[in-house]
Amino acid sequence: VQLQASGGGLVQAGASLRLSCAASGRTFSSYDMGWFRRAPGKVREFVAAITWSGGSTYYADSVKGRFTISRDNTKNTVYLQMNSLKPEDTAVYYCAAQVSGSSRIRGPYDYWGQGTQVTVSS
Repeated sequence: VQLQASGGGLVQAGASLRLSCAASGRTFSSYDMGWFRRAPGKVREFVAAITWSGGSTYYADSVKGRFTISRDNTKNTVYLQMNSLKPEDTAVYYCAAQVSGSSRIRGPYDYWGQGTQVTVSS
């Protein structure tokens, strides 16, 4: 599966952004999907994940209550709605996929898209 993330940008603290990740292939619905981020000088970290059906979602504590992951299997797309953005959310955001059923919902993942930059100014 090939993944293409988009939707990043430069916003002020408190603003919202929605990231999208479009997947190629006809088996999108068989993949669990995740979002990760890498801030400058830091290691990549888990942000959110959603199971193949959308029935279960998982979040890092740092984004819980502010970010929402969702997916539309008819459009082969996963989304990350980010509200109440903070400067510490500044990072390159990556979407990732793994075959459903793995116990590794928080990573590591098998397939990765290119990142999209999110910059939050104070």
